[in-house]
Amino acid sequence: MGRKLYVGNLSFTATEDELRDYFAQAGTPDSVAIIKDRMTGKSRGFGFVEMSSDGEASQAIEKLDGKDFKGRPLKINEARSRDEGGGGYSSGRY
Repeated sequence: MGRKLYVGNLSFTATEDELRDYFAQAGTPDSVAIIKDRMTGKSRGFGFVEMSSDGEASQAIEKLDGKDFKGRPLKINEARSRDEGGGGYSSGRY
């Protein structure tokens, strides 16, 4: 089973096909998803790529992190599960 990678700092004009082609430099991307705003349908500037193996995922991070894609340096790291925290809502009340 491959690893899911978080891809940040995406150009708002990037497409999933372009991102798939870019990650093909490091191996075989099994799935690509650019996250879009529910109301407008526009890119939120980040997405996820699942590589077909752990080795290819590591290679993608090593080879592509910080490299230019459509005029912006990508930020790539292993995606965290939702259970690991990050995000969430707090009303600020105690």
